[in-house]
Amino acid sequence: MSEKNTIRIRSAVTALALMLGAAAVLHAQNNVIFLWPDGAPGSENWTQKEAAYKVAFSGQTEVRNVVKPSITPYLPPSGEATGTAVVVAPGGAFRVLAWENEGIMVAEWLQRHGVAAFLLKYRLVDTGTDEEFAQAQAAMTAATARGSRGTEASRGAGAPAAAGRGGAPARGGIPTMDNPVVAMSVTDSLKAIEVVRTRAAEWHIDPAKIGIIGFSAGGWASVMTGIQHTAANRPNFVGAIYACCFNAPNPLNATNIKVPDDAPPLFLLHAYDDGISASSPALFLAWEAANKPAELHTFAAGGRGFGMSKHNRPTDGWIERFADWMHYQKFLP
Repeated sequence: MSEKNTIRIRSAVTALALMLGAAAVLHAQNNVIFLWPDGAPGSENWTQKEAAYKVAFSGQTEVRNVVKPSITPYLPPSGEATGTAVVVAPGGAFRVLAWENEGIMVAEWLQRHGVAAFLLKYRLVDTGTDEEFAQAQAAMTAATARGSRGTEASRGAGAPAAAGRGGAPARGGIPTMDNPVVAMSVTDSLKAIEVVRTRAAEWHIDPAKIGIIGFSAGGWASVMTGIQHTAANRPNFVGAIYACCFNAPNPLNATNIKVPDDAPPLFLLHAYDDGISASSPALFLAWEAANKPAELHTFAAGGRGFGMSKHNRPTDGWIERFADWMHYQKFLP
């Protein structure tokens, strides 16, 4: 690596370390609903501390070290409510959550359009202390500087994996697909749908109009809810925005999934220049082969991780296409 790149990386690491040191745990919100008040199954003994931090290049909030999965309701005024609800699952390579760009901003948009949104925190791998996290980010920055392809600069997707010892959550790096936390993301997503359906009357929601939309790793979890559900936690519709991992080496990929007989309608969207979401067409074809409703959007440009931020790219208005689709599927008036 050149001296110039080395200096640049060290500077970035220093800035990140300072930023992480100043970051505080997210302020408690009165309306946060923990999915398992007595402890989520499989992670009862986790000791890592949840933390929030600001991404240097965007200034947006991300979250890491989630131990207690929860949902935060964003309810529209009663006179504007459509009766539809959407669980929102941000992405972040199973190691962080893009809490603002793929979470809060999505939930608030849905809320303004009469949809009850429930922002999901699902469990993540242990990224350690602020110092350990900064070191892992530095390694991913170095990999990007060496010309790694198909990476998410802010979250390190595509960087070297780091599996935890003995199946424990990994520290710092990207977990492999057999890491228990990957399955936990699906468990938490299914539980979120179940909780929303159980309390639908309280929140003025039609229990037959509860869906989920996820981004990247959250997109994986969302699609899997459409495959691994029971009657109690079946989503009525699924949105997957640049869903990750279905083209990665793992036992369940886009070419060998079995679409269930009660698979919900599926909405898929990504950008042509993404490099990671190449599995979206295969998922679409799997739904089509099973004669289940599906819609696929491939924008000419937009890269990866665009979320709700505006980049003067074709993807800027993607959420309006999602709303159009919900309207066509009769989940919106």
